[in-house]
Amino acid sequence: MRIVVTAKYVPDINTERGFSDGRVVRTAGEGTLNELDENAIEAALRIVEAERAAGRIGAAEGEVVVVTMAGPDGDVALRKAFQLGVDRGIRVSDDALAGSDYFGTAAVLAAAVRKLGDEAPVDLVVTGMAALDGLGSVVPTLLGAELGLPTLNLAKKVSLGDPDGSGQRVLTITREIDDVTESLTAPLPALLSVTDGANQPRFPGFKLIMAARSKEIEVWSPADLGLDPAVAGSAGARTETLSAAPRPARPEVELVTDKGEGGVALADFLIRNDLV
Repeated sequence: MRIVVTAKYVPDINTERGFSDGRVVRTAGEGTLNELDENAIEAALRIVEAERAAGRIGAAEGEVVVVTMAGPDGDVALRKAFQLGVDRGIRVSDDALAGSDYFGTAAVLAAAVRKLGDEAPVDLVVTGMAALDGLGSVVPTLLGAELGLPTLNLAKKVSLGDPDGSGQRVLTITREIDDVTESLTAPLPALLSVTDGANQPRFPGFKLIMAARSKEIEVWSPADLGLDPAVAGSAGARTETLSAAPRPARPEVELVTDKGEGGVALADFLIRNDLV
């Protein structure tokens, strides 16, 4: 069982966002592993552990590989992934990739998955439901399309089985959309995205935290992936951010003490602010 998890290095949501040339500023001191990608890593680790426990793979078999597209600061995200227990971390990095949009990001990640597939078969690709810096939630679907894989998105429950006894592993998910609960299946290889309700990511153990400090991070370039430079970076982006500014400060709260005319004051406020 070989699983590739795509992860993103994002600004810490508790810090003030910065923009430069229409792009989010990412620095190692303020960035971290996208929180929703921790759910993807946990899902991958649990699948491998379940396969081992069931005797379908050996105790030394099974691999979880995390791939990110980022500059050198993105190593922060990979170090956190190592702390959670992944086996291998790969950063796809090049100045030419700066400014990539969703489509370009999916193309780069797909090329990395294909390169890994050339080494050994990839059974499953797992992603989080969204990245907290952009919240586009479209990269999982675009990545599945790039790879030509059946894509099961927004899973809340995940399981692997062999329903007909043929040996073909089948992925089954349960997801909740509005007031509907759906159960979907797809044969492996496939792409899976999980929600933040799918699991509770584990806490890093001391041994893994120490090992993560020195674990090797592989760095691949677009040339290593055989990637056409025109599909990624600013040159290949289908959208462009023209300007970015902080949200205006909220006005001070207006407190009204109700002495019998509170309803009138409320009505005046609603009318004055075009809320009715």
